[in-house]
Amino acid sequence: MKALSYLLKSPLVKRFVRDTSGNALMLVALGVPALLGGAGAAVDFSQWFLWKRELQLATDQAAIAAAWARTNSATESDWQARGTQDYYANLSITKSFASAPSFALASYSNGSSNSVVVTATATKSLPFSSFIMNSAATIGATSQASFAAGANYAACLKTVGSSGTTLTVGGTADVTAHCGMAALSCSSNAISIASSATVVTDSIATCGTADVPDALKGVVHPGVTGLTDDYADVPLPDDPTSATYNCVGNGSHAQASPTHGTYTGGITVHCKTVFGPGIYVIDGGTLDLTGNYAVSGTNVMFVLKNGATLKLGGSGANGSLTLTPMVSSQFTASPYSYSQTLADKYAGMLVFEDKNSHPSTNQKINGNSNSLIEGTIYLPSSDVLVNGTADINSGCLQITSKTITITGTANLETRCDASQTNAAGGGAATVRLVK
Repeated sequence: MKALSYLLKSPLVKRFVRDTSGNALMLVALGVPALLGGAGAAVDFSQWFLWKRELQLATDQAAIAAAWARTNSATESDWQARGTQDYYANLSITKSFASAPSFALASYSNGSSNSVVVTATATKSLPFSSFIMNSAATIGATSQASFAAGANYAACLKTVGSSGTTLTVGGTADVTAHCGMAALSCSSNAISIASSATVVTDSIATCGTADVPDALKGVVHPGVTGLTDDYADVPLPDDPTSATYNCVGNGSHAQASPTHGTYTGGITVHCKTVFGPGIYVIDGGTLDLTGNYAVSGTNVMFVLKNGATLKLGGSGANGSLTLTPMVSSQFTASPYSYSQTLADKYAGMLVFEDKNSHPSTNQKINGNSNSLIEGTIYLPSSDVLVNGTADINSGCLQITSKTITITGTANLETRCDASQTNAAGGGAATVRLVK
């Protein structure tokens, strides 16, 4: 023990303890494994990042391509093939070791099988990570794209007002329009149907939203941005022939037989009236076809301009109203000689309002059980009111106006088939990457 104590106290040992010249070499020796391991991990991590980025891009594009295919009936059956094609088109670094993509349909945001989910992996051994993990590394990617097919809508009751609630059914009104309802307004509650009213329809489309009873929510299509006014660019038809309205005879035997032409200041029926075929231009004033008279017109069109207003509907025990529109061949023939293109646009039009020189006004369409009105009533600048005890039964009556309000105990029934119903436009197919 004395020898050891003497050795430790010797000058040689003390100089050795104080000497630090070899510390750096020892630290380097201890740090080299950590340094090499960190470098190896960094290289492998950068490779994994590149794989992940490329694989994610490939599954994203595959999901989008497959979703677009699902929106088109022509490509719906091969949606997975479309997705697979875009998947491999976006692989480069991982192309030789990436898996084939896996496709599945999934429900998204309260929809049913309305999205495509694509998954894929890439597996490969790298020098450092495979040494540490004793296995190859696997990177995965998942993408999901929702889709909605485009749709075209038809509507026999359509409003073209750009904002606000434009189509209203209230009171205890009873409306049957299997041919559809539509509103171009993009506002909340663009269409409002009271729970006290009775409405039967196959479709309710609007750019905005619709406030309807629960029984109708299944036929509502909100947010349809492609709804259109299909008569917006159609020029106003005309008939410059000057004409007047007169009743001939006395009492119950009095009758008017007006002919086509321009009626300055309007027409108000005062007796039984039979309109001959052709275009009737109402230049200012009112077209008043109400009253306790039998009123009829076959193959007619009424054109409202310079602020002319409209009152339709028979009243009283003897009141009736029967109107049918002109057909295409009458517009191409004398005295009109319109082109076939315009004739096809005008065909079926019963009332045509000049939107360019017509102030916003209220138009009334009423009737009784003896009313039978066919054709399209086009009033793009006007608010249409169907109210009171109006009772309109029609094979195919169509109303397109700025707004429509049906209220009171009004009863409106129109039975247009698909081939007769006016187009309302529609929405394009949409695809969105959601994951």
